Amino acid sequence: MTAAVRTALRLGRVSNLPTVWTNVLAGIALAGGEARPAMVLPIGLGLSLLYVSGMYLNDAFDRAWDAVHRPERPIPSGAATARVVFGAGFALMGAGLAVLAAAAGPRPFLAGAALAALIVAYDVVHKRTPLATVLMGFCRVAVYVTAALAATARPRPALAVGGALLLAYMVSLTSIARHEARNPRLPALVGALLAGICLLDAGLLLAMGHPLQAGLAALGFPLTLALQRHVPGT
Repeated sequence: MTAAVRTALRLGRVSNLPTVWTNVLAGIALAGGEARPAMVLPIGLGLSLLYVSGMYLNDAFDRAWDAVHRPERPIPSGAATARVVFGAGFALMGAGLAVLAAAAGPRPFLAGAALAALIVAYDVVHKRTPLATVLMGFCRVAVYVTAALAATARPRPALAVGGALLLAYMVSLTSIARHEARNPRLPALVGALLAGICLLDAGLLLAMGHPLQAGLAALGFPLTLALQRHVPGT
């Protein structure tokens, strides 16, 4: 793997992408929709692009903090420039929204646009306030909502219940992750908790009567952990 490719993958925390894919399956199931491959694949692609864009912008906005606390990150280490990372981040965000608009129509696109706004807001303020943990939680809930609206115009109430569980999980996870630079043991725990999103999705899928999809989502847990050995998840 070339240094440039490794840097690009690390900036995007691509090892965590299975958690986005299981979010898509769970969001559709909670809404009462049918997970058809022709819909799941482009929605998964669009939301994956939004996720990676958020990770790029996170590094770009955090470059001054990282220079002090995490100098090994790509920008402070000199592996990438802030200008390039900003440009790539916003380009990926635009590409993700374009995929959602082309593949799923106006409702998922608008939900994706709201997600993009939440991503930027989180990346701008998350080092300044502990309330940003709630913003991160809503970013993930917006993944559920975007996938749900791609499947049906009238999601079931179960979507709100599942969204509340995901919100609580993400607020807890993000609260722990805020301290990972101070404790060398926390990055491994945060990585495992990120992978655990797949298990939460698997439980929701099972509760909604989708055992096969639940099994696939559960496989996302070891897959994410395996990928994190090559590309750090934090």
